[in-house]
Amino acid sequence: MSKSNGGRLVWNHSTHIPGLIPILERMTGYSGIQTITPAVIGRAKSHSPQLLLKVSVPIRGGFKLIARSGKTYQEVFILTNLSKEELESAIALALKR
Repeated sequence: MSKSNGGRLVWNHSTHIPGLIPILERMTGYSGIQTITPAVIGRAKSHSPQLLLKVSVPIRGGFKLIARSGKTYQEVFILTNLSKEELESAIALALKR
């Protein structure tokens, strides 16, 4: 996956899942990702022992992701021209570092 300096991370909330922002900042470096916006944060019933980032549904111009850690979830919107598979690869690479 090639890198460019085209993406940006939008800070519109004061609270985020711990560890999420560094991963999203790494993802802004991938070509094809224009904007990443963390959104609604909430409580889930099930427990996720480690931070997970999963592609949820397509939106106009990109995808909605769900970040999970512990019993907390957060929606993340990504505007991109990447396919779902390419985005999942970018997420996997960002989580490994």
